[in-house]
Amino acid sequence: MIDERKIPTVFKAFCDENRIKILKQLLTGEKCACVLLDNLHISQPTLSHHMKILCDSGIVVMRKEGKWAYYSISPEGVTYASECLLSLTSINNSCKDKSCCDK
Repeated sequence: MIDERKIPTVFKAFCDENRIKILKQLLTGEKCACVLLDNLHISQPTLSHHMKILCDSGIVVMRKEGKWAYYSISPEGVTYASECLLSLTSINNSCKDKSCCDK
């Protein structure tokens, strides 16, 4: 079931160039935050900001091991994001209120 209040959070994850770069890095598997930092050439606070948005969307998950944070793409989050897109773009020809069609 799609929670319409969560849709903007999901799409916010995709609307930044650095977040797209992060997702592309995660396509090859789990990465430590330090690896993401080295490849992106951004500051640690900026990476934290982007990772919070990606994790809040559910597309990325984080696990802690000691003081290190490891990130990976969530298959469930990806499925949910796909369902959100489909819910907004699927054409529904079964109009219940025909008064709009009479004009």
